[in-house]
Amino acid sequence: MGGFFGAVNKEDAINDVFFGTDYHSHLGTRSGGMAAYDPDFGLQRQIHSIEKTPFRTKFDKVFDEMHGPAAIGCISDTDPQPLLIKSHLGTFAISTIGIINNKQKIIDDCIDGGATLNAMTKGETNNSELIGALISRKNSFAEGIRYAQEKIEGTASILILTEDGKIIAARDKVGRLPVILGKREDGYCVSFESFAYQKLGYSDYRELGPGEAVEMTADGVTTLTPPGKKKRICAFLWSYYGYPTATYEGVNVEVMRVKNGEIMARNDREKGFDSHLDFVAGVPDSGTAHAIGYSNNCDTPFGRPFIKYTQTWLRSFMPTNQSDRNKVAKMKLLPVNDLINGKDLLFVDDSIVRGTQLRETVEFLYSNGAKSVHMRSACPPIMYGCKYLNFSRATSDMELISRSTIMELEGEEGFKHIDEYCDGSTERGKNLRNTICKKLNFDSLDFQTLSGIIEAIGIDEDELCTYCWSGKE
Repeated sequence: MGGFFGAVNKEDAINDVFFGTDYHSHLGTRSGGMAAYDPDFGLQRQIHSIEKTPFRTKFDKVFDEMHGPAAIGCISDTDPQPLLIKSHLGTFAISTIGIINNKQKIIDDCIDGGATLNAMTKGETNNSELIGALISRKNSFAEGIRYAQEKIEGTASILILTEDGKIIAARDKVGRLPVILGKREDGYCVSFESFAYQKLGYSDYRELGPGEAVEMTADGVTTLTPPGKKKRICAFLWSYYGYPTATYEGVNVEVMRVKNGEIMARNDREKGFDSHLDFVAGVPDSGTAHAIGYSNNCDTPFGRPFIKYTQTWLRSFMPTNQSDRNKVAKMKLLPVNDLINGKDLLFVDDSIVRGTQLRETVEFLYSNGAKSVHMRSACPPIMYGCKYLNFSRATSDMELISRSTIMELEGEEGFKHIDEYCDGSTERGKNLRNTICKKLNFDSLDFQTLSGIIEAIGIDEDELCTYCWSGKE
């Protein structure tokens, strides 16, 4: 996915943007970048690959190389950015988060209108450059951002640094991603993650509304485009993507996950599930808080039967090749044999997408003497590949284990009954869970319900995007 951070202060902003951007490293694995404005040097920009080395290592010399009271930075899981764009609006740096589903149509429209776009490897066009070209079609940044948001099918949150040192931030048109402002005595900042600026001495100022755009200087924040009424913030942020200390729409990620686990335990109890468990555990790291909540609401202690060795293989730095990813995932797991051998275990994972790594995790547990392994997913069965944030590496819906299992059980006819397959109380729902159990060697399997995860978040369902589970736009 990706994340960005920007700050405009009365003094140099490089320190804040370096650390603020680094705190977004859990959101992307491909590249990192920074751009800065200085009255004497104008706009400066650096981009580095972070596929094998973390952001802070690649940018550790930035304090000597970049200066200025305004700067932006990004962690990208897609294209290198921020880019420097020269247009009739002036020269500006731009960074974006999201996905453009009608990309080729927009490219064709831009070229037909006389625009020239750079081509990256394999002929691809950088999303940020394309959005910059759309913005530059209008007479102001406010008009251009509004025009780009209307044209794009998908999601685009935008961060711009102008040639006179102003920062312009815009949240995507229905607010699927957060954009949050912080305030300090000497200026303002903008961030995806709230904790990133809190560590730097900024206090919460406000969240941008859906489609809202603002202009920031060290002296204040001006609204360029007012927020829209329709909001669809991604519910998966709380289940998986968000860092535990992050807060979106007033709801903390860790608090939500603990509550989510409590609801799953309540659901199991109401169904009469009783396996005489020895421990409840999380599939680290994002499954841990869900598991703590589950343990809190049942008579089973929380434990950590295996630990991830992350000193050399951090969560954010995994190979892009799936077979290599599986190998690394396996090598990271270190058993605590006293908590596995002869034990009945229940694990909670944040989600079950393809199931490949879970299968290897279960094999690892049985090879270390586990008596039984029960699995719970902290979200409902994923039935649709995300077309708004591209959170999964799956390239088609049929790579999703829930959907491919339906195909095995009933063929295309089964997709007419997805609601039944999601519901574990129906015959189709039971067949789905039993079949996945056999595939992945679980002793039992269940998923959080859609109503359960909405209850845990505590936000009106109409303001949440649940497309990957429900197919609801």
